Amino acid sequence: MIMVTRLNGSRFAVNPDLVARLHASPDTTLVMVDGVSYVVTETLDEVIDEIVAFRARVIAMARRIEESAPAPLTAVRPLPEDER
Repeated sequence: MIMVTRLNGSRFAVNPDLVARLHASPDTTLVMVDGVSYVVTETLDEVIDEIVAFRARVIAMARRIEESAPAPLTAVRPLPEDER
């Protein structure tokens, strides 16, 4: 989630995966995939930077989880009769 600020000063979180488009004219407007629009105080560039940082955090966290996960079990080939 990213945090943005309404024109009245209240802050709220938005799922950046649900942002369909952003535009500034002059206020920055987030248009969500369901058609709902939010006018926010952040600039267009600030919102984009927040979305980029969010996605980078998701990728970094996925890598950390992947690195700390136990190694997958591998199939073990049975020994031949003469090596038992």
